[in-house]
Amino acid sequence: MKIGILETGAPPRGLADRFGDYPDMVRKLLGDGHAFTTYDVAREKLPTTPEAQDAYVITGSPAGVYDDLSWITRLVEWLREAKGRTKLVGICFGHQVMAEAFGGTVAKSDRGWGVGLHRYDVQARAAWMDDAASFAIPVSHQDQIVEPPPRIRLLAGSAFCRFGLIAYEDQPAVSLQCHPEFEPAFAQALIEARRDRLPDPDTAIASLDQPNDRERLGRWIGRFLQG
Repeated sequence: MKIGILETGAPPRGLADRFGDYPDMVRKLLGDGHAFTTYDVAREKLPTTPEAQDAYVITGSPAGVYDDLSWITRLVEWLREAKGRTKLVGICFGHQVMAEAFGGTVAKSDRGWGVGLHRYDVQARAAWMDDAASFAIPVSHQDQIVEPPPRIRLLAGSAFCRFGLIAYEDQPAVSLQCHPEFEPAFAQALIEARRDRLPDPDTAIASLDQPNDRERLGRWIGRFLQG
């Protein structure tokens, strides 16, 4: 399968040398058997046509979808052009920018930072999911979807983040606020890099020692893409 990775940001300085960049993490999450092409969206590099790849994964980013940056405006335009023409998967910032592109609203949450391992309760099951009642995945975000786009199906969420995993009913697209591509060691290093901005970094780091469902989410995304 030909998968385009829309790279919208990079890990903090020094972490990419230890853990790889976000496209590296996405490739590892999805595994072998795919032909990957990365597009540096922050430098306004986008596919000339959505049909250039069978599917696209939009990565996380330190940017906010409301930031006045030309590459975000262009990405939103591209996503609207791509609607229904290819499969889309959004992760964290990707989840948020898809929501903005398709009629939702994203804002900095009054709940503050979400970091560490968070558990989402399954609200509904898509065909590519299994019978899990919940799943625990690393998160790292301040922004959230506050008004969902129209014609979505809420698949999972939590008290902290209601719209944790959604599927679009009018196009082959899914998105998730969490980070299944983050290994616990990277999630911990990211918390350390942002320690002075976080309310309780030690508790967040300790949570990462618990079992997580990263592999399960990787299988779900893989089945969605292959579906």
